[in-house]
Amino acid sequence: MTKNTSLDDIVSLAKRRGFIYQGSDVYGGLSGTWDYGPLGVTLKRNIMNLWWKMFVDSREDMYGVDAAILMNQKVWQASGHVDTFVDPLCEDTVNHRRYRTDHILKDKGINAEGMSMEQMDAAIAENNILSPDGNPLSPSRTFNMMFQTHVGATMDEKSISYLRPETAQGIFTNYKNVVDAFYPDLPFGIAQQGKAFRNEISPRDFIFRSREFEQMEIEYFINPENWNDEFNKWVALGHEWCNALGLPAESVHELEVPEEDRAHYSKRTIDFEFDFPIGKEELFGLAYRTDFDLNNIQRVSGKSMEYMVKGTNTRFIPHVIEPSFGVERALMAVLATSYTEDEVNGEKRVYLKFPEHLAPVKYAVSPLLKNKPELVAKAREVYQALKAKHGNVMWDDNGNIGKRYRRQDEIGTPYCIVIDFQTLEDDTVTIRDRDTTEQTRQSIGQITSPQE
Repeated sequence: MTKNTSLDDIVSLAKRRGFIYQGSDVYGGLSGTWDYGPLGVTLKRNIMNLWWKMFVDSREDMYGVDAAILMNQKVWQASGHVDTFVDPLCEDTVNHRRYRTDHILKDKGINAEGMSMEQMDAAIAENNILSPDGNPLSPSRTFNMMFQTHVGATMDEKSISYLRPETAQGIFTNYKNVVDAFYPDLPFGIAQQGKAFRNEISPRDFIFRSREFEQMEIEYFINPENWNDEFNKWVALGHEWCNALGLPAESVHELEVPEEDRAHYSKRTIDFEFDFPIGKEELFGLAYRTDFDLNNIQRVSGKSMEYMVKGTNTRFIPHVIEPSFGVERALMAVLATSYTEDEVNGEKRVYLKFPEHLAPVKYAVSPLLKNKPELVAKAREVYQALKAKHGNVMWDDNGNIGKRYRRQDEIGTPYCIVIDFQTLEDDTVTIRDRDTTEQTRQSIGQITSPQE
């Protein structure tokens, strides 16, 4: 069994089997955008539902919100995004193609983390680095990654808004609403899932870095006296999340981000990294944001963000711990972990070894022969019963049984159920296990019973 998965292997399977397509593909595509096919959208939804169940539904201290994508421009001014949400951009001086300077350096084996733009430019000059097309590069400049738009019928400074670059600010702007409506005890969290948009200079590596993506974020409001204990609890929860995704522990790493590389508002940050096919890269982050965001909102809006401890006159602005998860990176890690090659009866087999709770198709149901009405009718009966129970069940009668098995293996279906002539006699079916390829017989009642 091999696990040296390449990114090309994943991209090829994802398109061929209906997981992920290039955005606007029929018109030549749009860089940094991706469309999710029937299997991809289900896998994505399974990951998001798992996260919501784990971090919201199963807890007493979490409140969900769904804030608007378009927000008052003051949100992004107060948060610092208008002034500081920038990447270093350099340009090919001949054809004027643009690149992220730190990516140019990374591709040459130079780690640019913590470097200023001047230091990056100096590294390019010292190492005689050229553009991917072999031309000199311009000095770097800052590039704001927010997509700007206008709201309403007029286009002036007052109508400016942005496609949100993160979901976090929608949580912070609703902090007071949640406190006023529910008055939760500290500590408590507010969670949100949703789209975010960043005008990446050079999107790359499949869905790892794109211009439109989904986030799953929590702002966990705490008493600053307990921040270290609460932070460590979230570190442990981060590993529990990786385990729930089926990621091997040896492929997940904690990076304690040094002070010079942390965001200016962060007192401590841990990046959870994963061994992707493109190398060890960030999977999600955990930051102690102190009271930076609520203080800014209080200063700009003029409204108090203080929390009054129940039964006391003690008031203070809570501090925040932020676990921030990207849906696409989680999905990419699951695909990379699940992609497996082995040999069955002397033939190479590719299959996706999804955890059962994440598999986009849980069962595939087939009649042994599609030209036998009695088998088809019985298979349809079993299919409808399983469909009512699980939802994510597929009907498959294309090709012979061997081809059906290979096709279902490749999309990660844990179990294939075949209705044959013995089924008509004793109401048992053949169930084939994806991982072992072993086949057993079970009664229809066992697999279609309403009880798990």
